[in-house]
Amino acid sequence: MSKFKKVKKYKSDEKVTIKTFLKPTIYLLPFMLGILVFTVYPFFNAVAISFKEDYKVISDTFSGWGLGNYQKVFSDPTFIKAIINTTQYILVVVSISLVISILIAVMLNSVEKLQWLFQTAYFMPMVTSSAAIGLVWRWLFNYDYGILNYLLSLFNVDAINFLNNPQYSMISLCIYGVWSMLPFTIILLLAGLQNIDPQYYTAAKVDGAKTVDIFFNITVPLLAPTIGLVAIVNIISSFTVFDALYMLFGGKPGPAYNLYTVIFYLYEQFYTKLKLGYAAASAIVLFVIILLFTMVQNRIQKKYDYY
Repeated sequence: MSKFKKVKKYKSDEKVTIKTFLKPTIYLLPFMLGILVFTVYPFFNAVAISFKEDYKVISDTFSGWGLGNYQKVFSDPTFIKAIINTTQYILVVVSISLVISILIAVMLNSVEKLQWLFQTAYFMPMVTSSAAIGLVWRWLFNYDYGILNYLLSLFNVDAINFLNNPQYSMISLCIYGVWSMLPFTIILLLAGLQNIDPQYYTAAKVDGAKTVDIFFNITVPLLAPTIGLVAIVNIISSFTVFDALYMLFGGKPGPAYNLYTVIFYLYEQFYTKLKLGYAAASAIVLFVIILLFTMVQNRIQKKYDYY
C-alpha cells in the first residue's frame, strides 16, 4: 500500500457550488478590498473631479459639470511645455538606458565567477532612498566642488553650471534618469539572456560566425520580447518622472521653471494652487496617453514577436 495519498484531480467541467466559489473569494477578499479602496475608487473619483468646474475641496462644492477643466489645461502653455519636456525626457532616457543596459547585461552574462556580486552592485540603487540619491547627485553636479566638473577640468573643459543654467538642466535630468533606470533594466535583460538556449551560440561559433554577427542575429532577436517589455515599463515610469526633478532642483521644476513635467504640473496644481479640477484633468490626460501608448506598443510587439 502506498504511503502517499492520491491527490484529488479537479476536472475543468466540475460544477461550481457556493462552497467552491466562496473559498477562493475569501482568500482574495483583502486584496480585492485594497484594490477597490486605493485604486478603483481614487481613479473614478479623479475622473469625476475632472468634470467638476470650479471645484472646492474644502466645501466639496462645484459650479457644474463640463469640460472646462480640460479646456483650461490644454490652453495652459505650462501644460503643453510639460508634455514636450516629458516626451524629450522619455526619448533620451529610455533609448540611451536601453542601449547601455543591453551592453552591460551581455557582459555580465559572460562573467562566470562573482556574477552575483556584480548583479548586487548594479541592483543597489533600486533599494536606496531616492532622497539620498538625489542629494548625492546634487553634489556630483555641484558647480564648485562637483566630481563631474573636476573630471571635465582634467580635459581643460570649463566648469558647467549643471543645476543653475537652464541650458544644461535637461541634460542633468537625463543623466540622472539614465543612471537611475539602469539597475532595473539590466536585471531584466540579464534574466532574458539567461533564458536563451546556449545551443544557438554553439552552432553559430561552429559555423564561424563573428561576435558582432552573433550579437545582432541571435542575441538581439531572441531578446526582443524582453526588450519590448522593458521598453514599455521604462516608458511608463518615465511618464511619471517627478522625484528626480524635485530632488535635483530643490523642489522646483528647473532653475528657470523650464523643466515642468506632467507629474510636476499635476503636483503644483494639486498641492500648491489647490486647483483639484485642473490636477484631475491633467492626471486623466496622462492616463489616456500612457494607455494609448501601451496599446500601440503591445500591438507592435505582438506583430513582430517571432520568438
